[in-house]
Amino acid sequence: MHVWNDSAPIYRQLADQLTDQLLAGDPPEGEAMPSVRTLASRYLLNPLTVGRALQILVDDGLVESRRGVGMYVQTGARERLRDTERERFLTHEWPQIVARLRQLGIEPHELKWEQ
Repeated sequence: MHVWNDSAPIYRQLADQLTDQLLAGDPPEGEAMPSVRTLASRYLLNPLTVGRALQILVDDGLVESRRGVGMYVQTGARERLRDTERERFLTHEWPQIVARLRQLGIEPHELKWEQ
């Protein structure tokens, strides 16, 4: 069972989780997303909350709604997500990491790129 927090509305947290799954290739491009009922049951959420989360994915151009048959992952969604997430990481997260490394006096040669 997923634990929701107060950092954002639950529908936004679910949309973020579904986006992470799309980035990992689940489900693959061109394939159907799980139904609203399936997601509501899986995450123990109201179907309206799930619908709002899926609408975010539609608005972001990641999935398309096919009337009467469900939601499908758009072609190119994973690459668009990867590009967006890379940009966000490099502009927002990485500068914070670098600042923390400097604060702790950690030099680049001390970092192990691969474990």
